[in-house]
Amino acid sequence: MAGLAYRRDIDGLRALAVSVVVLFHFGITGFTGGFVGVDVFFVISGFLITSIIWRQREAGQFSFIEFWTRRARRILPALFAVMAFCLVAGWWLLTPTEYVQLGRSVLYQAMFASNILFRSQDGYFDTASDLKPLLHTWSLSVEEQFYIVFPLLLGLLIRYSRHWRWWLLGLAVVSLVLSVRAVERHPSLAFFLLHMRAWELLAGGLLAVLPAARRPVAPWLCQAVSALGVAMLTLATFAYDQATPFPGLAALLPVLGTVGIIWANGNSPTLVGRVLASKPLVGIGLVSYSWYLWHWPLHVFARYASPDGLGSGQVAGLLVLSLLLAYASWRWVEQPFRQSSTGHNAHKVLAYALGALLMLGFMGKGLVEADGLPVRLSAQALRYAQAAQWDAGQMQCMSENKTLRPVCNFGPPVVGAPSILVWGDSHAAGLEPALKMAAEQHAQAAALASRSGCIPVPGLESKSACRQFNRQTLEHASRAEVTDVVIAARWSLYLYGDERGDNTLVIRAPGHRAPDREYAEQQLQSHLQALVARLRAEHRRVWLVMEAPLQKHPAPHQLSRLAMLGRSVAGEGRPLAEHLARQATIKRIFRQMADADPQVRILDPTPVFCADGGRCRMEANGESLYMDDNHYSDGSGPILQPVLAPLFEQGSLGAGAQRIGAYSAQ
Repeated sequence: MAGLAYRRDIDGLRALAVSVVVLFHFGITGFTGGFVGVDVFFVISGFLITSIIWRQREAGQFSFIEFWTRRARRILPALFAVMAFCLVAGWWLLTPTEYVQLGRSVLYQAMFASNILFRSQDGYFDTASDLKPLLHTWSLSVEEQFYIVFPLLLGLLIRYSRHWRWWLLGLAVVSLVLSVRAVERHPSLAFFLLHMRAWELLAGGLLAVLPAARRPVAPWLCQAVSALGVAMLTLATFAYDQATPFPGLAALLPVLGTVGIIWANGNSPTLVGRVLASKPLVGIGLVSYSWYLWHWPLHVFARYASPDGLGSGQVAGLLVLSLLLAYASWRWVEQPFRQSSTGHNAHKVLAYALGALLMLGFMGKGLVEADGLPVRLSAQALRYAQAAQWDAGQMQCMSENKTLRPVCNFGPPVVGAPSILVWGDSHAAGLEPALKMAAEQHAQAAALASRSGCIPVPGLESKSACRQFNRQTLEHASRAEVTDVVIAARWSLYLYGDERGDNTLVIRAPGHRAPDREYAEQQLQSHLQALVARLRAEHRRVWLVMEAPLQKHPAPHQLSRLAMLGRSVAGEGRPLAEHLARQATIKRIFRQMADADPQVRILDPTPVFCADGGRCRMEANGESLYMDDNHYSDGSGPILQPVLAPLFEQGSLGAGAQRIGAYSAQ
């Protein structure tokens, strides 16, 4: 292979990689697998960095300090500019909770560890990933970690082993195996962490140092391999989507395709190489790093500023603006720092870089410690924003210890168990404010047993902890004092997954990975009927609770941002028709059981949430009714209390329940 001279085709390859990433992030139709552009970047980085280190070591000119100084000049200036932009934009557009998360992102990126942070933020209560302004920096952290570790590792291998290339190959294979094993069980580990991605960087690195890669080959073979590489990248870009288990074996397609293109065009001119070396692609390739940095936060903050969503014209405008910002960043931020000489100032450059990282890190930490600077918000905006927190009672009743403790009992003290038992997942815990109010008003005792992510139907659990929880709760329901069992859950989550594509908790046939809607609905109906039959055999009244109307956005943040922007919150909420369509099968299952037995009742929040203008409201009387997009907030208590009233009004039990449940049955 030719020496490490400037290769226009690699800049053209960068252009293709960043373009598919940006188009994917902006939701352009067809580019469902555009995320593979990041894998192309990994291979390119591994190839170039290893080439630089290897050739400088061969010439006796390699210096760790000089290497890291060049990396700092290349990466940090534009990154600092983007992080500063995010902090300023966040001041005007982010709620305190979101600003805290941004501060934490800045802190971790200042430590080159944002990939570790985002890997840990795939949990239950985190901001949606597609609204994190610095989410895309995870790939920079992976590369930065590689730049720190790899030169040291390569130096040790070369010094102490004649077979160091085999060691690199072995490390790449181990990394790939780890990725393949993790992608099904621990997808966030496989996606975000260096040791799961190292094989992609090492694939490029091996191409740079393997003697066989530099042997002359027939031009026709280079043409064929180069064309095949493009075909592999194209297939991955348009055939993959967010449901593809990735990286794992699926990442072999873009990785090997990129390796083939780099190898072929390094050995002989090809048609693909000439296209990649064209002026338009090279121009985009030169600004590809800045474009990657700027496009995502620009898109995220535009979405924050447009709560109703972005139109196609706005998306097109953002694409153009992001590219203009990329050029400006490359011209006036990247280039001045890259073109100045290092020489004996290398230590000074690293010192300045470290100082800037520390400053940004302290700023991020300060935002976290200051709780996102709530003083920025008006009283009403802050009130909305504060709804994005679980009530203390709700959290206590969803603790890891799921025994039915006294703290989860409401109403007057009783000997033994309360007569009413509310059983379910986190949506049952969301009833706590209304349950507490109703129990106190009617002077009756009620108990709450909930565990997030656990469907309250024995036989359908996907986790052993859920099976244990359901077993304990069912035993409690059998106690003589219990007369009423209320079953509440986010039912649609177990049938269809969430609307962002997370199907983790969907009911599946044994041994099947892909969700089957019809199977899930059948299983819910049969197992829920069996549970209700068991409870009725023990002479328990059974109350089936329809789930909260799902909102399209986290309500506290949506409402707070509208207040921050001086806009009206009137009319905010999901269309009623969409809610009814998603709940239709669940309602049918519940209705069949209620029609068959008058002691099986339905409690439905739809009438009180969706009575106005064909929308399911997210706000009432200056309060957010949700703590996110699907869980009730503490402020929902007064609204929900009438829904639970039939449970406590023993004298009019039947009539009240039928009246409350009638709305969405229509």
